[in-house]
Amino acid sequence: MAGVPGRSGRKPKPTERKVAAGNPGKRVLNKDAPEFGAVINIDPPEWMADEGRNLWLHLAPLLCKQQVLQATDIQNLELYCAAYGRFREAQRHIAEHGITVLGAQGGVVKNPAATVINEAARQMATFGSLLGLDPSSRQRLLGPKKRTAGDELAAILEM
Repeated sequence: MAGVPGRSGRKPKPTERKVAAGNPGKRVLNKDAPEFGAVINIDPPEWMADEGRNLWLHLAPLLCKQQVLQATDIQNLELYCAAYGRFREAQRHIAEHGITVLGAQGGVVKNPAATVINEAARQMATFGSLLGLDPSSRQRLLGPKKRTAGDELAAILEM
């Protein structure tokens, strides 16, 4: 909203991204940002069916492996996979019944499944971006830190 102190302009860049970029603005970094904990493994919700469930079973391990998925991101993954399920179901409906159908007044109208496809695609773009599932948003995410030769002591201490 315009005129609301602290809420106008760009969203602030996460501290991790500033550090990764070398803190080019040389501003004070937020050391108190919340850490919600990476998710290591998670099953799909029981209500999720077919394509959405299959996508979850494919994506969740990939996101967990890259330490991208945190406890606060689970709903984004759920919404992304549910939208994908609706997208695929609507695609099947159009394949069976065509892009136009008979309307309530007896005339030919656009198949309502086409609207479902458009809405699901928008939702997938939004939530996929939040999860880093497209090339441009992937560039903004930080994965796990790569180990260097000097990390041998850290690796021993983790055991």
